[in-house]
Amino acid sequence: MAESDCVDLLIVGGGINGAGIARDAVGRGLKVTLVEQADLASATSSASTKLIHGGLRYLEFFEFRLVRESLIERERLLRIAPHLVRPMQFILPHVPGLRPRWQIRFGLFFYDYFSGRRTLAPSRSVRVGGGAYGALRPGVDHAFAYSDCWVDDARLVVLNAMDAAQRGAAIHTRTRFVAAQPENGTWRARCVRQSNGEALEIRARAIVNAAGPWVEQVLNSFPGVDVAGSVRLVKGSHIVVPRLFAGKHAFMLQNPDGRIVFAIPYEQKWTLVGTTDVPFSGDPAHVRISDDEVRYLCDTINSYFQRSISPSDVCWTYAGVRPLFDDASKSASRVTRDYRIEMTHGPEHPPLLSIFGGKLTTYRRLAETVLEKLQPALGSSSHCWTHRASLPGGDLPARSFRRFVIDVRRRWRFLPITVARRLARSYGTRVEQIIGNAQSFADLGEHYGAGLTAAEVDYLTRNEWAMTDEDILWRRSKLGLHMSEAERQRFAAALGTGSSACA
Repeated sequence: MAESDCVDLLIVGGGINGAGIARDAVGRGLKVTLVEQADLASATSSASTKLIHGGLRYLEFFEFRLVRESLIERERLLRIAPHLVRPMQFILPHVPGLRPRWQIRFGLFFYDYFSGRRTLAPSRSVRVGGGAYGALRPGVDHAFAYSDCWVDDARLVVLNAMDAAQRGAAIHTRTRFVAAQPENGTWRARCVRQSNGEALEIRARAIVNAAGPWVEQVLNSFPGVDVAGSVRLVKGSHIVVPRLFAGKHAFMLQNPDGRIVFAIPYEQKWTLVGTTDVPFSGDPAHVRISDDEVRYLCDTINSYFQRSISPSDVCWTYAGVRPLFDDASKSASRVTRDYRIEMTHGPEHPPLLSIFGGKLTTYRRLAETVLEKLQPALGSSSHCWTHRASLPGGDLPARSFRRFVIDVRRRWRFLPITVARRLARSYGTRVEQIIGNAQSFADLGEHYGAGLTAAEVDYLTRNEWAMTDEDILWRRSKLGLHMSEAERQRFAAALGTGSSACA
């Protein structure tokens, strides 16, 4: 049984919260180890609607602090990851009989006010008949436009883990946490490497349970520890269909049941539609979209757009389980998206901190809150730093993605424009480590399809913990959507990981 030296902090869970905490903690001088039972971002953190946003609809539930904090974080993430986080305009059509026009205008006024309108355009009224918004059906004449941001959620997780590792954290993927017991003022944790069943013991002065949908399961591994909070599992599902409308804007669509569905341009050729809010009680590792959810999302699109879709038009689906803090709301869609942090610490055991809820946008601030709570016990630095330090690849000249893409195309003229833009967006300044001194596309090694080359695969396996075709085609990139079935199978065989999961 392998055993490490005592670390300051053991983090269980390699989603956005776990990776964000690892990055912040190691930057404050702590010795950090993170264990994740599967791949980074393999569950909830790669199954979001991929928005960095304040949460306009949360204003209805009077969650003003959450909206304000989220909008502040939106600005900070734009600053530290300008290659990965990009502004997007959202069109919110007004439909008689749903939220009245005055209520939407009032909510957008506060949305602009809370954001300070530092970077993004303020909200405004728009006419939707014809023009840029002509894809909407006749009768939908008035709408509001506002600004938020889009992000590749799985890559955001990976970049936080990369930065943590480069600063000294130990990141163990495909390593399952089993249990922990207090011993001489520290935790002695048992973990198992999934690949070969090898046992790993880690002694830690404190543990953070950031296991997402498995947070309560992990808590059950600590005998005699009681935590007041509880998790409520809510499934959110998405569909991807052929592109429904032109333009770079997205739509925020109201439903009569009070829910919101987004229609977002996705991977050039498609539209991403989601999400649902369905109570979930199964195994989060095997969550799937249901036929009812597919029909619900199709019906929402058909009530707004001239072009109708049916389940047969769906090219790809994904679903995730949100581990929300149980606030006893009757409706799954009304459960708070705010986070709750529960810490137990006493003479019987060292600090154990568990995270309930949270959202992609506020992960960085959540990490700061966690470190603030642990600071008295661990004696770490109280200096907040992650809001200023760029994530890997985010140190773009003048923080201008447009100028950076121009530089990439000028330097490596042999790259097809779609490949150049994708590499710049995914890797930022780290694209240098993939392309290097190549003088032609052939210099990048074998081409597997959709612009994926051996050079990129080598970078992902060496630097980003990618092991399987699913890791590469569906999380580190979305190239599985662009490849043919034959290309996916060929790549899986070349990588030696079997068939690619594409749905």
